[in-house]
Amino acid sequence: MVKNKSNRTSKLKKDGSLVPSGKDQAPVDDPAHRDIPAAPHTLQTNGHSQLGFPDKVYTLASAIFQNNHLEKPSAQRVVNYGKKRGLPLPKVKDAELQRAAYELAFNTLKYQELLEDIMIDSRFYLGLPIPEDEMGLVAVMLYDFQDRKFLPREHIGEGEIIQDVRDVENLLFRFKTKLAASLARCRIKHNLLSIECILPESVKTKQERSSSLPLYTWVNTLKTSIDEVQCVLRSAGFLQVKSIEQLEGQTFCKDPHCGDILVFPTQLKAQLSSTKLLSDHKLIIQDKSCSLGPNAVCSVLPEDGDVLMVGCFSGLSVSHTASLIAEKQANATNLPTVYVCVSDCTDSQREDLQRVVSAMGCKSKHKLDVSMIL
Repeated sequence: MVKNKSNRTSKLKKDGSLVPSGKDQAPVDDPAHRDIPAAPHTLQTNGHSQLGFPDKVYTLASAIFQNNHLEKPSAQRVVNYGKKRGLPLPKVKDAELQRAAYELAFNTLKYQELLEDIMIDSRFYLGLPIPEDEMGLVAVMLYDFQDRKFLPREHIGEGEIIQDVRDVENLLFRFKTKLAASLARCRIKHNLLSIECILPESVKTKQERSSSLPLYTWVNTLKTSIDEVQCVLRSAGFLQVKSIEQLEGQTFCKDPHCGDILVFPTQLKAQLSSTKLLSDHKLIIQDKSCSLGPNAVCSVLPEDGDVLMVGCFSGLSVSHTASLIAEKQANATNLPTVYVCVSDCTDSQREDLQRVVSAMGCKSKHKLDVSMIL
């Protein structure tokens, strides 16, 4: 399926490449205009896959960026992103792609000023008739483009085709030499050993703190047991230690406050994925703050008591509550029920909630149209 939301006037050459219309068209990156030889200098950040992302990741990232970008005073503003704020976020069901989109948007926000300097210095922004409302998409795709060392995106034909993404991608690729040269000039101008040095100290401090935070997970006892998960981890080469302070290398430990939580060093997510514990929904990554409520409720729940959840919560929190109850009341004749009020949820939100709890192994049924019983 092809989505075409672009109002930009353009025409195609015989070879299929996009050529912007307009008399003031800036010279594009072809052999006749390569007057600035420059090797690509990329932002040295926590790089994701060098293959790029499906089109829908860029549209989600651009909407997040559009809703949160820094808007400069009009006297200092050169790059305009239009007046739209509070855009609805495109729906992306895949959790990994969602995380990739948020990470891409976050990195673009961090380097917004630098990316704008590159667009201006290379004459990409001033020389092309790009609608202001699409500049958010340009920003996130430019960040990803330089992160791939200005190489073409691979697996471009996979997934849904979104024409606006393809148009912007073509324009960026045709300007790749000038964009790379502008990035190199920015590094020289600011005398930077690393592009990260351009970030404010407060941002760098937050990055250092976030990189040192442990990775919290909880064991889904609806599908497995804590002992089984620990056995799988040990067979995969993980070493269990006694405290969070001892986490180093390929290690894990139990949380001192919540018995079903296992803690890992933050860089071990890829190794965890290789065990299939995450893909099989036996081990769930979630911040510890989200696990305190379910654990507190379960600790005071009587044998014949039920749980009523009202307010803002995720499908993971519902599933975690059900998992803890199932483990605690494993030998009970009648398991307690988790009642979830969904009267304020849209149909889409209810479907998402149903999808998550079903994937986690919860059995559910609907009661009327204002509540869901798990």
